[in-house]
Amino acid sequence: PAPAMPHNQTDQPPHDTLVALRSGTYAGWDTRDMLADLLLRIFPRRIALVSSFGTDSAALLHLVASIDAATPVIFLNTGKLFAETLRYQQDLTRRLGMADIRVVHPSPRALAASDPDGTLWDSNPDLCCWHRKVEPLDGALDGFAAWITGRKRFQGGLRATLPRVEQDVDGRIKVNPLADWTESDLLRYMESHDLPQHPLKARGFRSVGCAPCSRASVPGEASRDGRWSGRSKTECGIHLSRAPVHAS
Repeated sequence: PAPAMPHNQTDQPPHDTLVALRSGTYAGWDTRDMLADLLLRIFPRRIALVSSFGTDSAALLHLVASIDAATPVIFLNTGKLFAETLRYQQDLTRRLGMADIRVVHPSPRALAASDPDGTLWDSNPDLCCWHRKVEPLDGALDGFAAWITGRKRFQGGLRATLPRVEQDVDGRIKVNPLADWTESDLLRYMESHDLPQHPLKARGFRSVGCAPCSRASVPGEASRDGRWSGRSKTECGIHLSRAPVHAS
């Protein structure tokens, strides 16, 4: 079984900060103003942006870069990503001038034990995500009191009632600055700032993750229906409980 990942108590924000953020401090705030307050005043150098460099990622990356281009950006290279995503990550990083991109890989030892032939995504996708995303992210977040995600309510499922700020299961503050943005909001922002689309967007991908578990959308589908198609799985696990996933 995969072990739970402990965190240092020093990673957690002070109690008074938690109380203030949970009380709806940023209700009604403009997205950029909220991000600037968190990046520069509340959590300077103690907050990271976790980005998949997927189809909707450019807007949030641009917002953060426009405030502080030295903000750490954690990119989980699972070893199963599309080549287009890897190129997009490099191109967008250069374009935005982001200075601290932390490319995080899964443990070779864990993969050798649980996924020696690279097909775990098919037989046990939850365990595959655990080793390729959840464990690596837990390690990468050590030392941070907060992190930023790109989740939106319009993506549906567990995200339909997403708050802008929440406390994660490990005690850290988790910020969802685009929670109330729509697909139209994202498109307008990207067009107004001349941001490049992910290459797979033009091929019908509305959400892009690992190549074996992502497909193009069809008319009438929700934005994330192309992920883990045909399965009940809707999340990779980094936004769920950190309970260890076991081999079946």
